[in-house]
Amino acid sequence: MKASDLFVRALEAEGVEYVFGIPGEENLDLLESLRGSKIKLVVTRHEQAAGFMAATYGRLTGNSGVCMSTLGPGATNFVTAAAYAQLGGMPMVMITGQKPIKSSKQGQFQIIDIIDMMRPLTKFTKQIVSGDNIPSGIREAFRLAEEERPGATHLELPEDIAHEHSTMPVLEPSYTRRPIAEDKAINKAVEAISSARKPLLLIAAGANRKLTSKMLRQFVDKLGIPTVTTQMGKGVIDETSPHFIGNTALSDGDFVHRAIHQADLIINVGHDVVEKPPFFMRPGGAEVVHINFNSAKVDPVYFPQIEVVGDIANSMWQLKERLEPQQHWSFADAHRIRDALTKHIHDGALDDSFPVLPQRLVREVREVLDDDSIIALDNGMYKIWFARNYLAKKPNTVLLDNALATMGAGLPSAMAAKLVCPERKVVSVCGDGGFMMNSQELETAVRLNLDLIILLLRDDGYGMIKWKQSQMDFDDFGLDFGNPDFVAYAKAYGAEGHRISATAELKPLMEKCFAEGGVHLIDVQVNYSQNDRILNHEIRELASKL
Repeated sequence: MKASDLFVRALEAEGVEYVFGIPGEENLDLLESLRGSKIKLVVTRHEQAAGFMAATYGRLTGNSGVCMSTLGPGATNFVTAAAYAQLGGMPMVMITGQKPIKSSKQGQFQIIDIIDMMRPLTKFTKQIVSGDNIPSGIREAFRLAEEERPGATHLELPEDIAHEHSTMPVLEPSYTRRPIAEDKAINKAVEAISSARKPLLLIAAGANRKLTSKMLRQFVDKLGIPTVTTQMGKGVIDETSPHFIGNTALSDGDFVHRAIHQADLIINVGHDVVEKPPFFMRPGGAEVVHINFNSAKVDPVYFPQIEVVGDIANSMWQLKERLEPQQHWSFADAHRIRDALTKHIHDGALDDSFPVLPQRLVREVREVLDDDSIIALDNGMYKIWFARNYLAKKPNTVLLDNALATMGAGLPSAMAAKLVCPERKVVSVCGDGGFMMNSQELETAVRLNLDLIILLLRDDGYGMIKWKQSQMDFDDFGLDFGNPDFVAYAKAYGAEGHRISATAELKPLMEKCFAEGGVHLIDVQVNYSQNDRILNHEIRELASKL
């Protein structure tokens, strides 16, 4: 069999549905092999967007998303997406081409060491030097990408190797089960939780994988323990639950951190060291039970006293079965904080002023969407508002990045979400800065006939950094820019473009766009003038009184 055909057969054996990317001449054998495959090739307008789409596919399915590029500049354009997947715990396999390695006639033209470049950004990177190595190389790349903790892997397929022939068979994925926590560790955690007076459950990024949601919800419903989530843990439990306190949208000093500081034991599920820590451990402070697939990585702000290492869902099931609500548990303080935060979140949510306030924007979006609808957030000031104000009801319905926190991923992530979940409503929420970093993918979305809304939040500047700049008492400098006519820009790509001139227009317009189908961009001018008052001074003053 031709090596490139063997390569595609191996991808099919791994269950690959899509390959996202931009082929080059070094990929032409592979491209021809894909032509006769059931795998769908999604040609994007930039390799970075292909990587973001592949990573999001991995995030939503638990199976490796696959992206492809040529050598040199095509491969270097994967760097940000590789870091996005690696830090975000999203399984992704990158395939890059290369010049012939057995006899090159072009010297060093376009050749850089992609293997060395990818090594610090991936779990595994390898150049395939023989067609016979393809089955084992692909199996290992997929195994490592999906194994806890998930992340990015990379294979380089040189042009002459792709053209070779091989008699090696495809390797089918092996049957595996994740190990479960030791009984002694479970008993130690049960003892600590039972003895605590004010236990608090903290759900983080690692719990938003492997279908842990069901067990965590049963644990909370049975025991009534107050629950907090990190940004990447949103939706693991229903955030309309009376036991949900809030999301750690801010670094410190808000209502949620007040609840954390008042707890005497924190059950920390799925903690990921790459996500901005939601609390700072202190000697003599709350005891921490670490529940995760892997042992804790100890650093100055995280040093748990008890570790329960194994499959999270199984660990939570075992804890639920062995625990009963304790009469000495006291949740009054946590409930008072929850009520205060709920009241604060509604401040401004009905404000009709224009440009629209972010808290009103979040309310309008929440009312338009169903429980299983997906919002894909780019990175900007609005991410904080959505993290704290938008109540998610199901896992992975709020796709945000609190690991690499890169701009430019919002639109490609939404596109991948719509491909994976075509029956669900999907909204991409982007600032004008982040949107323009991958806005060319509007053409890809139109070509794929996606039903998608892009909320373009326009403040004509890098709003998050402007807020930080003002907080640090620096002058307003260097962060403003101009913008195109976004309505005309969307229409130039074949999408529909809209602009609202009053806040009350947003909700009916979104409903109309969903009813019509297709790709719709809505230009929404946003007013961030209340950021400092609400998210800085006011929130800390109110929280300190609880």
